[in-house]
Amino acid sequence: MSATFHSASQRNGSVLVVVLCVCLGLVSITLLFGHSMLMAYRGADNDLSGRQAEQAIDGAARYVELLMATAETPGLMPDITSYESEAVPVGDATFWFLGRAAETTTNGTTRVFGLVDEASKINLNMRVSDPQIFLDILGKLPGMTAELAAAIIDWRDADEDVTPGGAEAETYNRQTPASSAKNADFESVEELGLVSGATRLILYGEDTNLNGVLDANEDDGEINLPSDNSDGKLDPGILEYLTVFSKESNKQSDGTTARINVTQPGTELTTLLTEKLSASRANEIMASLGTTTRFNSVLAFYVRSGMKPEEFDLVSDSLTTSDGDSVAGLINVNTASETVLACLPGIDTDKASKIVSQRLGSATQSAGIAWVADILGPDGVEQAGPYLTGRSYQISADVAAVGRHGRGYRRTRFVIDNSTGTPQIIYRRNLASLGWALGSDVRESFASTKGIQ
Repeated sequence: MSATFHSASQRNGSVLVVVLCVCLGLVSITLLFGHSMLMAYRGADNDLSGRQAEQAIDGAARYVELLMATAETPGLMPDITSYESEAVPVGDATFWFLGRAAETTTNGTTRVFGLVDEASKINLNMRVSDPQIFLDILGKLPGMTAELAAAIIDWRDADEDVTPGGAEAETYNRQTPASSAKNADFESVEELGLVSGATRLILYGEDTNLNGVLDANEDDGEINLPSDNSDGKLDPGILEYLTVFSKESNKQSDGTTARINVTQPGTELTTLLTEKLSASRANEIMASLGTTTRFNSVLAFYVRSGMKPEEFDLVSDSLTTSDGDSVAGLINVNTASETVLACLPGIDTDKASKIVSQRLGSATQSAGIAWVADILGPDGVEQAGPYLTGRSYQISADVAAVGRHGRGYRRTRFVIDNSTGTPQIIYRRNLASLGWALGSDVRESFASTKGIQ
């Protein structure tokens, strides 16, 4: 009987083991399916968040187009107080315009949100009477080398003559794979990566994600990429200061009438001054100009005319020194940074600092440039005048966005052109691959609500 009991106990034990194994298998399958379903849910949720972020970015671009289309003064940068730029909700998504500080005292440590004026930068396709002038302008950029500046000249000019220190076909043919200088204008600033002597360090500096602010990994020496000097301030690359998009139409504010070329003052100018000011004042100004004087800039014309600043502001948008349909590469003295202004002929670092300080202290935004003449002085006006404007017709919107719960990060940079009177996107680049650009505080704010982990 004990043997029978022992045999039954063995069978029961075996059944129990089998049952436990089956239960374990079922639990494992349940956990596997549960984990798979959780991953599928998270994937779908992240995909939805990404789509929400993309829609928010497209909405942000349309928002900028609307701002430009409805501006009271064409060519005037939208005032930062007139639009939303930080943590703007669009349904369940949120977007930010990544901006830049005009003054250099922040050292890249202050995060700025807003739109950026392309005319606040140096245009790689700027045309000057003497290539040496453009070499000098480029050479003053932080991090620029003499060899790269010369190679930029050679890249865009139409000949094969090598600028001292530069590079033409012979240099590019030695590369692997062999190539050649373009011998035509730059189509984007990213094209600089093809130019001989352009390194990632020169182009990006410490600002590897191109957000204009010092992130933790950009101030820790050799611990994390990029390699930096951990001095507590941002040293950006030359991409920060360059553009290919700045251009303004050579038409008056009505969009159809050509501007009046002041290099040859005549009846058209007299008529304009009479309409905007008065007949007597027009005669006084024309008498001050004389009959033999020629001007290399509208600012030089203003100085010689003896007009008051408020008078000049009434007529300046109707004046030019060019007969072309458009004028490319002028730098907006009302928006350019100290660094960019100090690169121009006739403007040193001291004058650049005074220009930025004075406009920051102004209570109202203006498209006028008369005020800068007192800072530059006669010699400065003569040298810097040909490169200055007070208007902007191309605005860049560097848009970062997330979907619900702070997931689905996306980032796209647009350049929107309003030089024809109808805003249109002329450039679009996906920058999400450069990494997170919104700082740890934004990340932490979403993480606290069970968003970004």
